[in-house]
Amino acid sequence: MHVIIINGSPRVQNLSNTDKIISRLVKGMKTEDKGLTTELYSISDRKQWEEARGAFNKNTEILIAIPLYVECIPGLLLEFLDTLEKKNGDTRISFVLQSGFAEASQLRCGEEYLKKLPGLLGCTYGGTLIKGDNFSYRFLGEEQTEKPLSAYEAMGASYIRNKGFDSDEARAFSGPEYFGAGMRIFLGIIFATAAPLGFKMMAKGLGCTKSLKDRPYL
Repeated sequence: MHVIIINGSPRVQNLSNTDKIISRLVKGMKTEDKGLTTELYSISDRKQWEEARGAFNKNTEILIAIPLYVECIPGLLLEFLDTLEKKNGDTRISFVLQSGFAEASQLRCGEEYLKKLPGLLGCTYGGTLIKGDNFSYRFLGEEQTEKPLSAYEAMGASYIRNKGFDSDEARAFSGPEYFGAGMRIFLGIIFATAAPLGFKMMAKGLGCTKSLKDRPYL
């Protein structure tokens, strides 16, 4: 199988959580299909758009990985998709939809849009792999991210076996639809106490010099 993979994140590749997920998916795909070949294009680099369009037009197995920003597909990806010509139905498009929000319910709105998108491009829908709680990958070390990222390898193998993500395996991967009352109370305490300190440390690491409460436009 030859798979065209499009990283729909607007972040540059080396800062992209989506790119880290793609790497693990491909690793899992190759354990299931030893002859697998892939091409990866990053939407964040406009210089790749022309070649990505050509690959989309010439190939029939497409995987688009997308970070969800507050229930919205990145505008840069939508701009790229708007440049594609409609195909003749022989192409399957599958999706990975990931976000920082941990509950699967937070991604369902985006999933519904993705169910319709392939048809608008003259393609068939191959399912969507949904997973939240991916925000921290770029801030944590390899040891801390190994377990959650390695889980994507099994989903890569599942993608090959099931010819996409329209499968019970992919649906089970999404995790809890909603947190229970106990977890919501626990998270409320964390976000009221320890989390602000963590956010301050992250901001400092990113070069922020102002308080997170700063309101420069007021």
